[in-house]
Amino acid sequence: MKVRPSALIWRVQDSQTEVLLMRYCYGGQDVFALPGGNPDRGEILPETIVRELHEELGVRVDVGEMILAGEMLLTERNDDVLHVVFAARNLQGTPELNPAETSALELVWKPITDISQLNLYPNVGARLLPWFSSATYLGYIGRIEQRYFG
Repeated sequence: MKVRPSALIWRVQDSQTEVLLMRYCYGGQDVFALPGGNPDRGEILPETIVRELHEELGVRVDVGEMILAGEMLLTERNDDVLHVVFAARNLQGTPELNPAETSALELVWKPITDISQLNLYPNVGARLLPWFSSATYLGYIGRIEQRYFG
């Protein structure tokens, strides 16, 4: 099982809370992902987030509390993943894709009210919504049901 830490980065724009997502196209469908990536050997998860965001988006953040953890079991591809989502605060810099480091097509800010309807990777949009009102650790959420986008 692989471990993939990701960052929940948000802003308030015109009285609406928005989340930063990376847009990909798989199997002819838009798929949105929380920024993050795979740890290098000897790297702890918050360090992975800091490195990945700097490499892929050219920004720095302060990695805060772990919001949730859940497992995605993809029998189609045999790449089970433990997803761990952290709060990322104090965004420094303007996020811009670095095509040498990511295959994402663009960065988008989406309203939190929309994220549960998106093809989101990991598929935790509905699980994240309560965090914005309580800002408490959501804990281990078990299996993340995820569509496969070929």
